[in-house]
Amino acid sequence: MAADYYELLGVSKGASAAEIKAAYRKKALEWHPDRNKSPEAADKFKEINKAFEVLADPKKKEMYDQYGSSAFEHMGGGSAGGPGGMGGFNQQGPFTYTYSYGNGQNPFEGMDFSDPMDIFEQFFGMRSPFGQTQRQQREIYRMTLTFDEAIKGVEKETVIKGKTKKIKIPAGVDDGMRIRFNDFDIMVAVRPHAFFKRENQDIFLEKEISYPVAVLGGVVEVPTIHGNVKLKLRPGTVSGTTVRLRGEGVVYPNSNRKGDQYVVYKINVPAKVSSKGKKLLEELKNEL
Repeated sequence: MAADYYELLGVSKGASAAEIKAAYRKKALEWHPDRNKSPEAADKFKEINKAFEVLADPKKKEMYDQYGSSAFEHMGGGSAGGPGGMGGFNQQGPFTYTYSYGNGQNPFEGMDFSDPMDIFEQFFGMRSPFGQTQRQQREIYRMTLTFDEAIKGVEKETVIKGKTKKIKIPAGVDDGMRIRFNDFDIMVAVRPHAFFKRENQDIFLEKEISYPVAVLGGVVEVPTIHGNVKLKLRPGTVSGTTVRLRGEGVVYPNSNRKGDQYVVYKINVPAKVSSKGKKLLEELKNEL
């Protein structure tokens, strides 16, 4: 029987992207063969990575929820590299790399890596022991961005390998993202915003509304990363009501596609009420 991806990561079907990511990290640490010496650790680790690769991608997750793991049976298998050649496909969680070779050529020449083993660096603070003889060690430089710089993109001047260079960071990068340049990598750190919360390319905002507006309805002005918008509230809005603003989120790097913004309404209950206010509330209580 095929393994349940949600069960493998220990999350519910309605888990958020952040919860899935956190659960994956915990399971990966628990079952990584370098830390777990049980005979089944290697297979378990592969299953956990496979589950995360699917559930972390909204489109793949939707396919999994509809068709199950059979829709992804090809993941992790080998593939031919072309006429007269050989090749392969490898998967480590959200990272993939491919290669192809033939006619006596170097099997590692022209590799297109997306740093599949960087899980070692993220989790254990060290480079992966795998593949170091296959490719030259790349230098990694860390760059801290403000929330707005990460969203809008920025060009920064910095010293790389002893030389001053202008580095163009594309719009939409996220905290912990690694950007590959010709002969070095940039690891991005993003400072948090005062009130916007980011989850991948989606933005979350808590918006306080007064009790009268919640009861009677009205129009409120809400900030987005692209500017303020006015939203109409229906009468009887309860605390926790969430509104989705399509396309008001963060742009995907090197793409025109954007995430969404979610506005979560919170009713502001005043700590002190005037005598007149108390009287009006008493009258309202009698009406309800």
